[in-house]
Amino acid sequence: MHRKEKVSTMKKILLIIFPLFLSGFLFSQKKPVKKPKPIPKFNYIDEFKKISDEIMVNGTAYDNLGELTKGVGPRFSASPGYAKATEWAEKNLKEAGAENIWKQEVRVPVWIRGRESLQIKAGNGEWKNIRMLSFGNSEGTGGKDMIYDILLVNDVQELVNLTSAQVKDKIIFVNYPIDQKLISTVDSYLIAAKSKLLSASVIGKKGAKGLIIRSLTTASDDIPHAKQIYYEPEDKVKIPAVTIGVKSADELEKLLKKQTVKAKLNMTAESKGETVNHNIIGEIPGKKDAKVIVLGAQLDSWDFAEGAHDDGSGVVQCLEVLRAFKALGYDNNHTIRVVLYANSENGGQGRETYAAQVKKKEEKHIIALGSDSGGYSPRGFSLDMSPQRRRLIFPWKEYFLPYGVYDFDQTYAIQDIAPLKKLDIPLMELVVDTQRYFDYHHSEKDSFDKVNKRELLLGAVVMTQMVFMIDKNW
Repeated sequence: MHRKEKVSTMKKILLIIFPLFLSGFLFSQKKPVKKPKPIPKFNYIDEFKKISDEIMVNGTAYDNLGELTKGVGPRFSASPGYAKATEWAEKNLKEAGAENIWKQEVRVPVWIRGRESLQIKAGNGEWKNIRMLSFGNSEGTGGKDMIYDILLVNDVQELVNLTSAQVKDKIIFVNYPIDQKLISTVDSYLIAAKSKLLSASVIGKKGAKGLIIRSLTTASDDIPHAKQIYYEPEDKVKIPAVTIGVKSADELEKLLKKQTVKAKLNMTAESKGETVNHNIIGEIPGKKDAKVIVLGAQLDSWDFAEGAHDDGSGVVQCLEVLRAFKALGYDNNHTIRVVLYANSENGGQGRETYAAQVKKKEEKHIIALGSDSGGYSPRGFSLDMSPQRRRLIFPWKEYFLPYGVYDFDQTYAIQDIAPLKKLDIPLMELVVDTQRYFDYHHSEKDSFDKVNKRELLLGAVVMTQMVFMIDKNW
């Protein structure tokens, strides 16, 4: 072949090959095609609506709360009322659709309030009766009048600076209000409740004979609100402690700034060892596995109160979640369990017992959801869990917004599910509008008539929606 013919042939070959090479090179430089997003198995907007419609129209939570508060009534630990409440709980768990129901033994303190009275006398005046409540688990006066001068202390540093001689044979009075400037009533309550000024153990070590405190409430009436006492194991003397209403507290402080005021305290309160109560537990087994989504609320109340908001509302909302799952025909992947705790108000043994059993049995819990802030309008969920877990929940906000739920920023959990945190179980609490909660909390005013039906049911709606999302996505 001649040289010119060879060159011509090579050009033809290059003209054929080069475009093919170029197209391959350019094709290789294209960005990889994104995989399409997986199509959700559920239309969550529609499922949320189904849950809401079912509970708002057919929900039984409000009627159940009426039975619990009016039919059973006060249900203090180690009392006949609590025994009646456990029977009620077993019956209602079964009616809600729980397939497995059992009682878990809990050792609880036996404390009897008995008779109690407080009178004060300013100067040479007459004795005046003051409404009061003994602290839960407080020692009494043996049914005898205990008469001593009252000493006002409203500052921790003031307490520290007092000598034993100044405190000896005095009844300390602490007029320490919760901070009304804080918008979060829960925060204001917890800050006050943790003050050393309200510790009978701290006051007792100073040599005082007794403690009187202003009730921890946002109300401005004269209704006393109960509080639990904590004595330290090393306390040689356990002094009696009582709480009085806001109006009485302010009036007493005014008197003390003018003259000497004596208190006459008489209490037959006493502790009588321990007995057995029960956590009541019911569940719908998972269709996929035995991992547990647990819902928790306290079954007990104070001995003088119906406990409608604290925590009858939480009890019936947990039951409503089970009922709604059954009514809607949902096949839950994981076990949905309700735990109704014993002895929340004056000890906490119920929650500690349940957590100990979870650890012992090595049960896998996906999450624990609690409701213990009253049956008010839901506003969000507090997420006490790792940042990674929180990020899994944040994208669900859009589904909750139509139901008035927007707050997913808080990071604390209620006391009854709190022990599960030590087992690395994610915790979640229903957040509600608590502006009125501490008006009634731990007082005789915490009654059925203070609960609004729609608000109570809305709380159950969003709890059920959240359990649905956890069950289908975790």
